[in-house]
Amino acid sequence: MFAIIETGGKQYRVQAGDIVFIEKIEGEAQSSVTFDKVALVGDENGTKIGAPYVDGATVTATLLKTAKGKKVTVWTYKPKKSSQRKMGHRQLYTQVRIEAINA
Repeated sequence: MFAIIETGGKQYRVQAGDIVFIEKIEGEAQSSVTFDKVALVGDENGTKIGAPYVDGATVTATLLKTAKGKKVTVWTYKPKKSSQRKMGHRQLYTQVRIEAINA
């Protein structure tokens, strides 16, 4: 059984036992979180497609850790103006393990 969940403005295809890196969500490590924005649920019997979400479907996950991703370096300049600027950014993410898909 698999599902497509939406969190942090992105969609992820998940199965039970998967470890997924998602946008940062609040919560302590080893706590449980439930995703109720399930766009699609599929199994061997067929698929259920939501409009926009499947009614009554949830995905339960456990938060493993919250950390920063790799640094992204942005370098901007304006030609012929002697203007240049270097900036860096590290996005926060949360690592979760999918426990169960409830359809």
